[in-house]
Amino acid sequence: MRSLTIRLRALAILALSSALLTLCGCANAPYTGRSQLIIMSEKEEMQLGLEASQQVLAEEKRETGTYRARLVEKIGRDIAAVAERPDFDWQFHTIVSAEVNAFCLPGGRVFVYTGILELVGNNEMELAAIMGHEIAHALVRHGAERSSQSGLAGAGLSVASMAVGVATNSSMAAQATQLGGSVAAQLGFLLPYSRLHESEADHIGVILAAKAGYDPRGAISLWEKMAALNEGSEPLGILSTHPLNRERQENLRKLMPEALSYYRKK
Repeated sequence: MRSLTIRLRALAILALSSALLTLCGCANAPYTGRSQLIIMSEKEEMQLGLEASQQVLAEEKRETGTYRARLVEKIGRDIAAVAERPDFDWQFHTIVSAEVNAFCLPGGRVFVYTGILELVGNNEMELAAIMGHEIAHALVRHGAERSSQSGLAGAGLSVASMAVGVATNSSMAAQATQLGGSVAAQLGFLLPYSRLHESEADHIGVILAAKAGYDPRGAISLWEKMAALNEGSEPLGILSTHPLNRERQENLRKLMPEALSYYRKK
């Protein structure tokens, strides 16, 4: 009876995963045309972005009224104007932190840390590359896509571990399958997709910056600075969530002819 129950659970999970795969995967990323697997509804994604934004604003100190905070707002508004998502609640916040970071939550709430502003100074082209990259993540719904991929990977691992447990009548074998499959999924599926998302955000980001009137070549000088900052501290490529700095610079140089075709000086 127990084996039958496990089989039925495994089949149910497999059927659900198949149904979800059938219902989604028809989305295509703007500009790149890449086919996407997204299960989460945009409404749900927007709500999660709102809740996360409220938490960040409650926990972090904002910088307002300074030249660089106004510059974040200005460049953000310029790029949002060409992103073709008037339904997003575009917000641009400068966060006081030495961390060299920036991110955009679903729905268009962008957070830029003063640490990364110290790195770029008053270079509008480089700041536009940062803003374009982060806005691209939200525009292409990378967060929802990662969530969908993780959920389906987890469902697949559950089916596999149950099947091994039934076949071997061993809970240890099932656990080993779950653990080994989790590592394999990270290295062979989830991390490569994370790096793909970062490269795609670079690609779309320089186009958005160019359309907004900022020289997209600022992305190259930005990543030259990032490479110098991170020299000797990058993880192995296979273990990284982001492309290596050298690879990013090479990819961006290849993208420049396309990005420059959108560029119109102000």
